[in-house]
Amino acid sequence: MTQKKTETGASIVWFRRDLRINDNLALAAALDAGGDVVCVYIREPQDAFAGAHGAAQAWWLNESLEKLHAALRARGNRLVLMTGRPQDVLDTLIEKTGASAVFWNRRYDKASRDADAAIKQDLKARGVDARSFEGFLLHDPMALTTGQGKRYSVYSPFWRAFEARYTPPDAIDAPKKIRACAAAPDGEDLTSWGLLPTKPDWAGGFREAWTPGEDGAIAALETFLDDAVKGYKKNRDIPGHKTTSRLSPHLAFGEISPHRVWRATEGLGDTIPVEDVIHFRKELAWREFSWHLLFHVPDLPSENLNKKFDAFPWADDRKGLSLWTRGLTGYPIVDAGMRELWRTGWMHNRVRMIVASFLIKDLLLHWTEGEAWFRDTLVDVDLASNAASWQWVAGCGADAAPYFRIFNPIRQGETFDPDGTYVRRYCPELARLPDRYIHKPWEAPREVLSQAGVRLGDTYPKPMVDHDRARKAALAAYSEITGSNPGDET
Repeated sequence: MTQKKTETGASIVWFRRDLRINDNLALAAALDAGGDVVCVYIREPQDAFAGAHGAAQAWWLNESLEKLHAALRARGNRLVLMTGRPQDVLDTLIEKTGASAVFWNRRYDKASRDADAAIKQDLKARGVDARSFEGFLLHDPMALTTGQGKRYSVYSPFWRAFEARYTPPDAIDAPKKIRACAAAPDGEDLTSWGLLPTKPDWAGGFREAWTPGEDGAIAALETFLDDAVKGYKKNRDIPGHKTTSRLSPHLAFGEISPHRVWRATEGLGDTIPVEDVIHFRKELAWREFSWHLLFHVPDLPSENLNKKFDAFPWADDRKGLSLWTRGLTGYPIVDAGMRELWRTGWMHNRVRMIVASFLIKDLLLHWTEGEAWFRDTLVDVDLASNAASWQWVAGCGADAAPYFRIFNPIRQGETFDPDGTYVRRYCPELARLPDRYIHKPWEAPREVLSQAGVRLGDTYPKPMVDHDRARKAALAAYSEITGSNPGDET
């Protein structure tokens, strides 16, 4: 293809997981270049890169693209939607607009890196200014290594190294105007992409729970700083109350820069306990550590990091998996978590660990079963964090909890949801049970169950497994690959 150049010097900004106009280095580069700006989002083939959207994130993507389009229109521009291989789409846009530059913010899974490198090389060879920028993460995964030049395998030293080196860059404010290119094509209609559910419309709870888009992200950050960051270290484990930031889906879609989130915590230690600020920053850094791992270990979402687990005798229990996904295990804290996920596209982090432990260690199902379910049903699914966290619970990942640390779903419920607020919200059939039985309804006397309107095996399932027996079976399976049989339960 012959590269056309015009006097406009148009620049293409290729939006991906950076659906914002504040703190957007690619957009800033286009504005600095002068001339017209073409803003495009490309719907890539589903197998184009490992971060393809699941059904829940498809809903969010639809809402976020609408909000980005509105923000661009308010500044005199618009978002062009196109489908196809990025190389082909960008070539088409260059030919139609005479653009002389293409800018984008980086993605870090291997498939995306390889594709982006090929595109950049091809564009530069044809005289197009092709540049990529940081923006999805706080750090560039290739730039942070141990003293021996290797990747970090343990979170704590990673955190220390990251904290010592990281300084947030200056903020980039949203532009007031973005000059449009008259030659830009109309693009496709968002409704034709079929991102929203039809019948049944399962996204009603999503709409109640979330406000996708950059404005929603900024509002969520402000609410967290006003209401929840004080006491965060202690309260973040309580699922029945709003004690977390709920920024994860906004970060996953790049509706807010992680740099902006970090900058917003600066100075907070003067007015609230500094340990709350540090603990929140450590949660941001876990996301960074996860991407650090995925960058260096591309098969993290599908392969055990600890290869010893390749010999683990996993079960093949399709019925058990189905009961787990539907929140019908008979363990209230597990069921509440799975139902929260289905209703809102999100689950409290403490409960994520509980339901993951149950799947892996009570049902002996492979962690990739849970990773895949979360990838499809979470609005905030992050390829690296999802994989790293599942491997952490399974005991086969980096800096992992040992496999024999098995979460007791009763004890976890009683510790972190002592009054049953969370369980009653998502398992309303148990709402009238007294607190002492809310996490173990099978122990309630018959008359108590009757008064609460609970019929085990009918209105609410009996436990699908006996936890004590399941724990022993899990430890026995673990001993097969290690030759030891320790025990630890939380």
